[in-house]
Amino acid sequence: MRKRLIITGDLAADKSTGPYDDALGEAVKRFQARHGLAATGTMTPRTLTALNVSVHKRIQQLEASLERLANMDFKFGERYVVVNIPAAYAEAVEKGKVMRRYRVIVGKTDKPSPTLTADITSVNLNPTWTVPSSISKTEISAHMRKDPGYIQRMHMEVLGANDSPIDPHSVDWSGSRTPNFTVRQQSGAWNALGAVKIDMPNPYSVYMHDTNQRNLFADDYRFDSHGCARVDNVRDLAAWLLKDQPKWSRAEIDKVIASGTREDVHLTSKVPVAWIYLTAWMTKDQVIQFRNDIYDQDTQLLEATAEEAAFFNQAGNHPLTAHLAQ
Repeated sequence: MRKRLIITGDLAADKSTGPYDDALGEAVKRFQARHGLAATGTMTPRTLTALNVSVHKRIQQLEASLERLANMDFKFGERYVVVNIPAAYAEAVEKGKVMRRYRVIVGKTDKPSPTLTADITSVNLNPTWTVPSSISKTEISAHMRKDPGYIQRMHMEVLGANDSPIDPHSVDWSGSRTPNFTVRQQSGAWNALGAVKIDMPNPYSVYMHDTNQRNLFADDYRFDSHGCARVDNVRDLAAWLLKDQPKWSRAEIDKVIASGTREDVHLTSKVPVAWIYLTAWMTKDQVIQFRNDIYDQDTQLLEATAEEAAFFNQAGNHPLTAHLAQ
């Protein structure tokens, strides 16, 4: 253990061979913090897994991150928000400095959150939730087959054309066909979006929002959504986004939420947002951070890059040499 942590710079070189002491415990904490794990200083299963990742894999992670950063096309601006999916964190950045950092819950491995760039346009207080048709077809239908009162108990309604109400008991909940109706959950403490939704129009129809399951933020494994990003202390982020609009202080945001009134607050200046996929990076204090390649995208990227390089290295295929053959 000591030798392993000395190699990665988490433990100062020493000749101690004694028991698990305070110095070794602090080294384990440092290693855990660099790998997005709870810094307990005790050897957990996830810590052991991270320790056993090969050097080759870590180098691949750094290479993949460099490739992504080199090809990133994002207009940062003076203020912007970044969600790093593998790290399951969001950061609010202003004038090049991280002003806020929040734990987030992102997509499951079978429902991955997308990488994207967009603009945050509004903050919705006490939002309703229009359930995606894919969730209605699978999860909502499964609940209704087991419990016909599920829709009512979850404060949901079934809507047809022009938002006309439909009796849930008249709907085919077999899940065998794409729904020709919409399920919408009313705002309130039961709402899956919680009390705040941050709107950021994009082709994937994902967004950032509150949650009514805040206990999930306590885990260091936070990959449990259908693709959207649930944000811890999202009211603080909302206040930061609206800081240029004095009417919408944190106190006013809390007041409106407490009233139960639905309010859509449009930003006077859009704030750029980027959802990125970096499993390795260096902080300003030159500490290397690693996270799990949760969606196995590093391997896919490097394989695609290698195939492209091999193709262009063949005679006549490279755009810089193709004209010589003419």
